[in-house]
Amino acid sequence: MHDIRPTPEQLLQQIKQQENALSRGKLKIFFGSSAGVGKTYDMLSSAHQAQAHGLNVLVGIVETHGRSETAALLEGLTLLPLQKIEYRGKILEEFDIDAALAIHPDILLVDELAHSNVSGSRHPKRWHDVEELLKAGITVYTTLNVQHLESLNDVVNQITGVVVQETLPDWFFDQANEVVLVDLPAEELLARLHEGKVYIPSQAKHAIKNFFRKGNLMALRELALRRTADLVDADMQDYRNQSRIAPIWNTADQLLVGISTRDHSERLIRHAARLASSLHSQWYVVHVETPRSIHKLAHSKQQVLQALRLADELGAKTATISAITVAEGLASYAHQFNIGRIIIGQNQTKTYHCGRSLVKLISHQDVNLDLILVNQSKKTSKRPGEHRLPSWDLATLSSIDNRNGYLMAALGCGLVTVSLVALTRWFDLANVVMLYLLVIVFISARFGRAPGILASFLSVLSFDLFFVEPKLSFNVSDVQYLVTFAVMLLVSLIINNLAVGLRFQAQTARQREQQAISMSYLAQSLSAARKNDEIIDQATVWLIKHIASQAIVVMPNAEAKLTIVSESTVPAEFNWNVTRWVFDHNESAGLATNTLTANPMHYRALSTSNQVLGVLALMPDEVNTFNQPEQQRALDIAVAQITLALERVYYAKVAQTALIKAESERLRGTLLSALSHDIRTPITVLSGLAASLISQTLTIDEQQQLAIDIEQQANVIQRLVINILDYVSLQSGGMKLNKQWVSLEEIVGGNLRHLEHYLKTRQVQIDIPYDIEFIYTDELILSRILNNLLTNAINYTADDCSIAIKATLNPQQQYQITITDTGEGLPEGMEEQIFERFTRGSSESTTTGLGLGLALSRDLVEHLGGTLLANNVQPHGAQFVIVLPWQSLPDQHLLSNNLIPSH
Repeated sequence: MHDIRPTPEQLLQQIKQQENALSRGKLKIFFGSSAGVGKTYDMLSSAHQAQAHGLNVLVGIVETHGRSETAALLEGLTLLPLQKIEYRGKILEEFDIDAALAIHPDILLVDELAHSNVSGSRHPKRWHDVEELLKAGITVYTTLNVQHLESLNDVVNQITGVVVQETLPDWFFDQANEVVLVDLPAEELLARLHEGKVYIPSQAKHAIKNFFRKGNLMALRELALRRTADLVDADMQDYRNQSRIAPIWNTADQLLVGISTRDHSERLIRHAARLASSLHSQWYVVHVETPRSIHKLAHSKQQVLQALRLADELGAKTATISAITVAEGLASYAHQFNIGRIIIGQNQTKTYHCGRSLVKLISHQDVNLDLILVNQSKKTSKRPGEHRLPSWDLATLSSIDNRNGYLMAALGCGLVTVSLVALTRWFDLANVVMLYLLVIVFISARFGRAPGILASFLSVLSFDLFFVEPKLSFNVSDVQYLVTFAVMLLVSLIINNLAVGLRFQAQTARQREQQAISMSYLAQSLSAARKNDEIIDQATVWLIKHIASQAIVVMPNAEAKLTIVSESTVPAEFNWNVTRWVFDHNESAGLATNTLTANPMHYRALSTSNQVLGVLALMPDEVNTFNQPEQQRALDIAVAQITLALERVYYAKVAQTALIKAESERLRGTLLSALSHDIRTPITVLSGLAASLISQTLTIDEQQQLAIDIEQQANVIQRLVINILDYVSLQSGGMKLNKQWVSLEEIVGGNLRHLEHYLKTRQVQIDIPYDIEFIYTDELILSRILNNLLTNAINYTADDCSIAIKATLNPQQQYQITITDTGEGLPEGMEEQIFERFTRGSSESTTTGLGLGLALSRDLVEHLGGTLLANNVQPHGAQFVIVLPWQSLPDQHLLSNNLIPSH
């Protein structure tokens, strides 16, 4: 019987999946091999059935392609109006996702899942729209052709010669709740094509000559059938896991190959590869580590590693697992992955527990498993220096841990003997045996099998010698004691075997926990890194600690030249030619590979799905340890995490660059549009005024007025240019501060004189107390700020309004300048938005300007170390508050510079 209880991690994952399923809509995909098989027709038919059952069905978008029988099925269904989007001078119709979310039907029909949306839509792809609809809890019916799956893009191109541009990621297809295969034989599809039921006649002839050839259709049909079968198999596996189904359902003809440390594993793997190829099935290769196998010779583990590599190259999924027995491990793995056939090597002389062969032991685990035996030669040649022992080699038997175990076994048995030999008159012999068994359990669990067996024999001998009459002799007075000795020795060996198994399981669990903790630490440290340097530093530290003695990361620089980016010494064994080859070919090389094996370092490509980001070079501490399967798998996981972190940073930079570029283009376009509008007006006026000035019939007063008007329009252009230059200088960091003591009253007066013509009949009230008239700041920048704010007040107030300028010290001892007008005030809710670049108070305003003045003013105030705020005042009007740092004016400074005006 197999324990089919789920682990806590599996339970947690199932709970999360159930929670997501409750809030998420269902996705039903009508899947076909090509256009014309009837996907949309079947989708509409299912929609009618759902509507007949009382569900609210809405047609979001359906492409009939002129097929009358498909269009007829739209009758009786509610159609969602399409969204009209302007694109390159044309009005195109697209799916309206906002309207669909607002209606929130029970079922929404969205045809052509892989469709690319028109530029200007919310999402670039239609499957993005569907993802948002599913998150909103809406069930979606949709259609998809097999050639639109991303993983099959290259295969379809190879078969048909057509590069499909609109693709769908496979993970989205795999998460569908239901996939309905709409299948049609190639002959029937071609007949429909000739009858004009797929395309119009002119298009049908072209399609038959190119994409819709019979061979193409057959190949695409096979791809669709296989992809659907894979999805059904995954659903079945999920159902088995959730339903706790232990028996194997042999539906996919999967194969499991069990290899050992003995010879001929490669022959076994090749035979399994041929069999899997003929069956067109997935196959697995597994090596089971048991308490007995942990003492195998180093070269035997190397054989296992080479066999697993061969299996990887031949397309198998490989694994190294731990179990008490080989039979238990193979059977458990087969149940986990629903594998019904196990391939093992036939060895007639090999027996396991109680003289039973591996075949009988596996059959005892599950009689429904099909076993395939591959004949192997009995004679194997010895390798030079190889010691053939039943279970252990001499190096292991004489290891430090075992030597300590032998010593503890002798001391433990001796201590029990000395302690109890004088107490036999009060202690029953059965209790003495129990104490000896206790010593055996401790020695076996702590030091392993060999010391435990020694403790078993010492216990029996000590019991016979010191506790059984005649004492101090191996003779026995009662023959029944021989049975006692035999049972005691047998029980001791059984206890030793069980204790060693528990010790092995504990060690395996501890190793896995340590590996999981180290991997978790690596993942956490990499996820916290925001730059390549941080990622590489964290990665090299982890690799040096767990994998190799030295780790070097090589990445291309800005000139695409490979450079070492890790801060570590470069060993003499490092080879640039190997590094370049790995980077160019996206393959591993060097030690523990099949390429350039003479190099003592191991080279790995840090590659994503579409590019190579760099190369990782490792110098291992010990070659044998580095070649172990578990070490290689740990390295695979680490490389994948490092690559993922580097890819995250890379795409973050790409996104940031694209965002900056898009923002620059937007600003450039906005600036050019504003300039073309706001400079064209004064230039047109200037042109007209100049033409009028040329006239000979003007009086002197009229000529003076024209000159004044020309000066005003020139000032408008000058103000626009000054704002642009100030903005560019501020953004580039070229604006330097020149702080000094200045009179606010003189700055305000100068600006009012400059704007006198624009003020017209507006009343200006100035309130600047004498004791705070002077402020330590940059006079030019403050003048620009006040000019922009006063110009803004003039532009957005009527001629009969008033403007108030007031200077005070606020409670925080900061210099506060308030400019208040009695105009209409700021648009509601735009108190902060008006400080954004190119934002105008009213989009339809006829007032000239780039919408840059207020944004520039806030930036200039912040450059002075202050803040600029805006708000509305009652009953109407707008108020701008400048808050700047304040310091009192020294008396000696006043006297020496004679800044105090006379009154």
